[in-house]
Amino acid sequence: MNILEEAHRCLLCADAPCTKACKNGDPARAIRAIRFDNKANARQWVKDCTDEDLASAEKACIHYDRPIRIREMLKDLQEVSTRPLPSLAIDFCGIRCENPFFLASSAVCTNYEMVARAFDAGWAGVFYKTICLQDIREVSPRFDAVYADGKKGDFYGFRNMEQLSENPVDVDFDILRRLKQNYPSKIVIASIMGEKEDDWTELAKMAEAAGCDAVELNFSCPQMRQAGMGSDVGQDPELVTFFTAYVKRSVSIPVIPKMTPNISHISQPAMGAYFAGADAISAINTIKSVTMGEGSAVGGCQTGSGYSGRAVKPIALRHILAMVMNPMMKNIQYSGVGGIETWRDALEFIQLGCRNVQVCTAVMQYGYRIVEDMISGLQTYMADRGIDKVSDLVGELLPLFRLPSDLDRDTIVYPKFDSARCIGCGRCTISCADGGHQALVFNEETRRPQLIGPKCVGCHLCRLVCPVGAISSSKRIMKK
Repeated sequence: MNILEEAHRCLLCADAPCTKACKNGDPARAIRAIRFDNKANARQWVKDCTDEDLASAEKACIHYDRPIRIREMLKDLQEVSTRPLPSLAIDFCGIRCENPFFLASSAVCTNYEMVARAFDAGWAGVFYKTICLQDIREVSPRFDAVYADGKKGDFYGFRNMEQLSENPVDVDFDILRRLKQNYPSKIVIASIMGEKEDDWTELAKMAEAAGCDAVELNFSCPQMRQAGMGSDVGQDPELVTFFTAYVKRSVSIPVIPKMTPNISHISQPAMGAYFAGADAISAINTIKSVTMGEGSAVGGCQTGSGYSGRAVKPIALRHILAMVMNPMMKNIQYSGVGGIETWRDALEFIQLGCRNVQVCTAVMQYGYRIVEDMISGLQTYMADRGIDKVSDLVGELLPLFRLPSDLDRDTIVYPKFDSARCIGCGRCTISCADGGHQALVFNEETRRPQLIGPKCVGCHLCRLVCPVGAISSSKRIMKK
């Protein structure tokens, strides 16, 4: 059984029936740890469970298809290490953060109660939902999703037509004031959006007066119904420079412009923010897109809006890399946003130079609870590598990046086939024949692929389509 695949079948129930039926453990929590890439720590929640406990849990599973195979999934989990785990504390814009995990400015942080529950769950801070002076009127429905293999509830792409906070301005800043007062160790950042320069400075000063640790400038919302706001600003380097400089002159707290990905060269507006004195940059906001899911129309009409979810992570990483590698932008910090679900996703942003990450869509799918495995998973990873500080991970993979013209083109890595692990489906041979270089043939008697060495170019399409991981990489050698 593929344990991770089975964990992805779990519905991640509220008040999980499997755990309620288990006398001596919490199988739902163990499964959730596996689902969010924290298998190394999953055993602690079922270490005292008997086979009878897990059988009862499995029987209680309310899956729509067939029960999760709880006993088989959890029987061979590794022992959880008792070694000390490192702190995840890190400085961002001179502010000490207990960990690098923040809520992104969005529907996941629209009132006091929501943010308080997130802080209690372990999130280090919040970029509160964007505050503006305009009247915000939302549409219904405002969300749509692109599902994985047609599975309802498991979407990898998410369309969001929501705009900014609908609360009165004074209500939102009172919420931020109370959050900072009641959670002094948490980081409270106000996200703001103006239409003209006086709007930006007025909101920034209100954020500072409310005790906010910093202010984020939303130059990137893709679905504003008024022209000259949101991503309209973020696509214009001169406006980014102007508004950033205006806000910087009006407040003493850190100023963090948020960049739009709906642009060819994100470094152009980012440099505008940099030269205007920005303390850090957030990136990215959602990607302009069109989805046409069932029930997504508003009064019979469709429109384009922002796209997020795990599908956008590679695009977000690309934009982060473009800014971090820009030699003209030195000594500025980054907050990474886009497609983050697990600690490993967050790690990728950190290794490209981000000092914290922001999460939205994954919280909308799975709840604030996902931060538990983000914290535990990253701590375990650092302990395994002997790393004491998150800051030691920041940007550590940047030296590996090269321009395409500078990559090694004189060597090759051939695929390596594990016949014992192969199940004989032949998917690799079909893909190689129709989308590769015809370097594999399928032996119908043994039901195993055979490599035609002279035809193989080392593209590794076969490895990527193998459903059981029976194809790996051999050593890199010189091309013949």
